[in-house]
Amino acid sequence: MGAGANLDTIVIAMDGTAGSGKSSASRGVATALGLRYLDTGAMYRAMTWQMLLDGVDVQDPDAVAERAETVVIESGTDPARATIRLHGSDVSREIRSGEVNVAVSPVSAVPRVRELLVEQQRRIIGTGGIVVEGRDIGTVVAPDAALKVYLSADPSARAKRRAAELAADQKRDLEHVEKSLVRRDAYDSSRATAPLMVADDAVQLDTTKLTLDQVVARIVELARSRVPA
Repeated sequence: MGAGANLDTIVIAMDGTAGSGKSSASRGVATALGLRYLDTGAMYRAMTWQMLLDGVDVQDPDAVAERAETVVIESGTDPARATIRLHGSDVSREIRSGEVNVAVSPVSAVPRVRELLVEQQRRIIGTGGIVVEGRDIGTVVAPDAALKVYLSADPSARAKRRAAELAADQKRDLEHVEKSLVRRDAYDSSRATAPLMVADDAVQLDTTKLTLDQVVARIVELARSRVPA
């Protein structure tokens, strides 16, 4: 989508490292601009949860690919109440478990899983009017997005944010959380299929010293600059 974009058809691609504030910023931008919102990471997490429920070896790409063919995932697009359903059941809490945190990267790296979910994500994006967050939005899912933003932050700041998001029964010390985030970024950046990377035309934003409101305001400003007055 080029210079002719407007807020009804704009696609804002939000990529970045784990714990950089993508989810909160994406929901905030969608709310501020009256757009839909899609959390693609939740879709990969839901797929991972199904693998764990079925006892599929997540280190076996062929087994994961075979099971993925019949998994039914529904993702809501309301930024005020983002939902994720697996075969009709709400799994919003389950997909944030420690088990899923460990298994999501190998499941996400399976080419067939990415093919299936990218196809679904593109259907949801449709004609636009949406903020889409993930790890490969600007590079793979929506390479023609009118605005691409890549968020990052230093590991310690990301660890604090991620720790604050965890449920009480999932709390970990900051060092453990930080190592986990760095390990996941390294894994996702080195995978053969759709690796985590900065799109050539993405605006890079370091959120380490910025408040959520400041991040949202900056992206809203960028989005408005991409549409006709």
